[in-house]
Amino acid sequence: MSKPTNAPSVADGLRLADAARQWLDGPLGGLLHEQGQRVLRDELAGYFGGYLVHYGPPLVDLSGASQIQRSVYMGPALPGVEVACEEHAWPLGEHAADMVVLQHALDFCHSPHALLREAARSVRPGGHLLILGVNPWSAWGLRHLFARDALGQARCIPAGRLSDWLSLLGFSLEKRRYGCYRPPLASPSWQARLSRMDAWGEAAQLPGAGFYLLVARK
Repeated sequence: MSKPTNAPSVADGLRLADAARQWLDGPLGGLLHEQGQRVLRDELAGYFGGYLVHYGPPLVDLSGASQIQRSVYMGPALPGVEVACEEHAWPLGEHAADMVVLQHALDFCHSPHALLREAARSVRPGGHLLILGVNPWSAWGLRHLFARDALGQARCIPAGRLSDWLSLLGFSLEKRRYGCYRPPLASPSWQARLSRMDAWGEAAQLPGAGFYLLVARK
């Protein structure tokens, strides 16, 4: 795939990914990342196959995918990334992966359409694409509008819009999950006091959560 004429430089992509990683590793973004990682691990436990490709800024633990033979970490050239690549040009053949996970990748990228096309192209027929993203219809999405940290640079694409894009790329949406119902408060004490909100919200799967997880089959 040729590089778009208006594509950002590799350095631009690296700076954005690094800022996102630092935020997701901090006291505020860490709450969102921790909850998202838990839901993702739970979801991955039910899948099996040969190859899983993870693309996104956070350092992740894919131990939940114990029935996957090989997991590969792709993305901008940050520590822990096994295959460095640009978002619009993945070094994978068509239908190379049984599963692709985009974890906050569409939130922190320059061209979500190009990134999603590459991910979709890489999934084999019958395989799955999992997308974890910041929910714009939440307190986290509201904070994104005013934030001066990395969250302010996030795209926060609505889950419904992504569902439409996936349909055009030949995927059917199998599942939509929500998580992290606590508001974006950096104070650990307040996070602890409001922790019950996560249990209540997840039990009811209310749509106002901080993130969504889409599971789509090709």
